[in-house]
Formats: sequence, structure tokens, C-alpha cells
Amino acid sequence: MDDLFLLGRVIFGGFFLYNGANHFLMNATLVQYAAAKGVPMPEVAVVVAGVLLLIGGFCVLTGIEPYVGLSCIALFIVCVTPVMHNFWTLTNPTDRANEMGHFLSNVALLGGTLMMFAIPQPWPYSVRLRRRARV
Repeated sequence: MDDLFLLGRVIFGGFFLYNGANHFLMNATLVQYAAAKGVPMPEVAVVVAGVLLLIGGFCVLTGIEPYVGLSCIALFIVCVTPVMHNFWTLTNPTDRANEMGHFLSNVALLGGTLMMFAIPQPWPYSVRLRRRARV
């Protein structure tokens, strides 16, 4: 089971780490998209979102302070989802369905994030656990 949990952590943490890095690599595009969605100070919002995702992904992936990382991920999802994927405001059926899909995916990611809070620390194969075992 520990091996499956590690695989899940790599996939889950890697997803958020990749998306956090993407906030910096594709900054101009994401700032423009956030501005189009009416986000105040989109330049700052995109950087803050990227930092939350990087911290969250790194912590989940390595097992270092995983609850801090999960908190960053949850904060990101809770703050960003209703603003960026507000399907209920759209009248075009295609756009509405697309945004609703993104909204529901984020809700599912939030559910996975919250479930991971139930796993006691230290997590199996965490960097902290491996360091402690060597001492």
C-alpha cells in the first residue's frame, strides 16, 4: 500500500508542481486570461497562485510538511475555482459546459486534497522519514 500511496503522491504532487511552474513559464498568457475573467491585480494573482501550486506540489511530492502543501493546494482551489470557472454566469452552452467541467474537476481535486489530510504524518517514503532513518 505504501508503494501505491507514493505513486499517487508523485502523480498528484507532480500535477500541482507542473501547473505551478506553468504559471511562471506562461505568465503573460495566464495574466491576460485572469484579466479577462475580471481578476483584480491579475499579475499578482497569477504569481501568488503559482507559488501556492509550487509549494503544494513540492510538499506532497516529497512528503516534507505535507499538511502545509495540502493547505496551499486547498487555498488555491477554493479561491480560484469560483472566479475562473464561473459557469453559472455564461449563456453560451458550449462555454458553460466547458467551464462547468473545469469547475467540477477542481471540486474533485479539492476532495482528493481534503482526503489526504486524513493520512497521518510522517508519510511513507517522505524525505523527512528517510532522513530520520539514516541518523
